[in-house]
Amino acid sequence: MSICTKKEWREAGVRIDDCVDLARISAEATIHPGCRVLGSGTSIGPGCEVGAEAPVLIENCQLGRNVQLKGGYFSGAVFFEGANMGSGAHVRAGTILEEEANGAHTVGFKQTILMPFVTCGSLINLCDVLMAGGTSRKDHSEVGSSYIHFNFTPHQDKATASLIGDVPNGVFLGKRPIFLGGQGGLVGPARIAYGSVVAAGGVCREDILGENQLQVPAVPEAGTRPYETGVYRRTDRIVKNNLAYIGNILALREWYRHVRPLFVRDSFDQAVLDGGLKNLDLVLKERIKRLGDLAGKLEYSIQWLEANGGKREEIEVQKRFNSDWPQLKSKIDGLAIPSPGDFLQAMEPKESYTESIHSLRSTVKDAGRNWLQEIVDRIENLWR
Repeated sequence: MSICTKKEWREAGVRIDDCVDLARISAEATIHPGCRVLGSGTSIGPGCEVGAEAPVLIENCQLGRNVQLKGGYFSGAVFFEGANMGSGAHVRAGTILEEEANGAHTVGFKQTILMPFVTCGSLINLCDVLMAGGTSRKDHSEVGSSYIHFNFTPHQDKATASLIGDVPNGVFLGKRPIFLGGQGGLVGPARIAYGSVVAAGGVCREDILGENQLQVPAVPEAGTRPYETGVYRRTDRIVKNNLAYIGNILALREWYRHVRPLFVRDSFDQAVLDGGLKNLDLVLKERIKRLGDLAGKLEYSIQWLEANGGKREEIEVQKRFNSDWPQLKSKIDGLAIPSPGDFLQAMEPKESYTESIHSLRSTVKDAGRNWLQEIVDRIENLWR
């Protein structure tokens, strides 16, 4: 099939911006009338379908094979093979949907990473989340409809990214799925283990660190009471959860650098991989910045706690993090990343990325998991 000219696209009711390289739009992709394609970084692979239900605006996104974006706004996002989104989507920079990850109608994502098969219902807002879990489209992690990740605090900070699953286990597609019940929410920064079920209708405010747990979120006591914005508590947990998130992003970046290139078949696959690496760098930069912002905000919190009988242990943690942050940041930036070693030599890429991962021998998976976990551990061990 020949590539359409921009004039032919316009005559078909599709606006292709002047800076878009038509060679980066597959002749085997379908773009329905009413859609707009913008940005020199945009790439749309074979079998993709854009705008089947409503108009779509795509700006500097990379779509792999057989991606479906049914309606909405998509900017700076990356979609691996088979990912799909329903109408009314609002998907922004830093977002990555891996193989067959998906959202139904009216879903908003920003700096959100969904690993293969993760499924989101309708009317969902996720910002600053990484989610994994499950083994297939029939066995997948799920976010119920009308769910929100709360990523902005009364203290006006966003050191709030939540890790639902993890990278060292999640990339191997062998862990039990996570279920976040609908009409609910999660207050970041949180960590949720595999096999967890959060009951519908509640807001989860705690970590679930043990696998295969059911949590029925507690309802806060009603009433009005004194409250001082800018005063932090449980700072040690906040720092640890943020470092865990940073460690997992670093691990996923190394996976993209060393493993995913083995599955690049053409320029469209390469564009998706390049876009994924770019977004991981964007997420990493944002997470480090937000953690640094938190360190700066602790000066007022320390003063208030000291003047109002705050717990000594909490004050000491805040003082330590406030003073140690420059050195801690330097260690994050200069972290020595371990090499994958013999793990790569044992990889036997097949046509399907997910089938290739499933077919790995258990010893190979263990070696890869240990490599990625060492990256995470090196970051987490910076704060004890």
